[in-house]
Amino acid sequence: QVQLVESGGGLVQAGGSLRLSCVVSGRTYNFYTMAWFRQAPGKEREFVASVNVGGDSLDYADSVKGRFTISRDNHKNTVALQMNSLRPEDTAVYYCNTRSKAWAWGQGTQVTVSS
Repeated sequence: QVQLVESGGGLVQAGGSLRLSCVVSGRTYNFYTMAWFRQAPGKEREFVASVNVGGDSLDYADSVKGRFTISRDNHKNTVALQMNSLRPEDTAVYYCNTRSKAWAWGQGTQVTVSS
């Protein structure tokens, strides 16, 4: 059974930075493209960024391009999301999963950006 544990969220002022981390346990994730998603209050969960198995193919939502960077460490079964130049509209609960959302969602980590 796969367990996804996200961490690193918090309250930050606009223009600030946060680094999110996701630990995948219970199953090797080395065969999967991994991704971050987010869900703001009253909105559907949306794709943020993904990274392939080799870590050399990255994809981003237009809204975060140039500000967010996704990475992975296959030895530690972790996926990270470096978020810079944060905006109030980035406020959401952030989740990791495979790009195809194959696993049960974790609890996520709350990111709140104040203006």
